[in-house]
Amino acid sequence: MQLARVRGNVVASIKAPGLCAHKLLLLEPVPAANPMAIDEGGGPTQALYVAIDLAGAGIGEVVLVTFGSAARVDLDGQSAPTDAAIVGIVDSVQVDGDATFVKR
Repeated sequence: MQLARVRGNVVASIKAPGLCAHKLLLLEPVPAANPMAIDEGGGPTQALYVAIDLAGAGIGEVVLVTFGSAARVDLDGQSAPTDAAIVGIVDSVQVDGDATFVKR
C-alpha cells in the first residue's frame, strides 16, 4: 500500500462494465514524513497515476492506495480491470512517534 494525494479527476465516458459505477481519480505518491509537502520550486513531481475510488475521496485529500490483485473490484462476479484502488481516506500519519499529518 502507498500514501498518495488526490490531484484531480479523470473522466472517461466509455469504461469497462465493472468500472461504470466508480469514480476515477488522479493521484500523486507522497512521503509519510510529509504527506502535504508541495513542490513549489518547479522541480519534477512524482509520476501521477489513475486509481479507482472505493472510499469517496476528494481533491486534496491524502488517501491509502492498494495495487495489483488487491485492487481488483468484484462486482456481480466479474472483476473490474483495475491496477490501483483507493481503499481509505487518511485521518493522520505518525512516523517515529511524531504526527506528520493530521486531517483538518
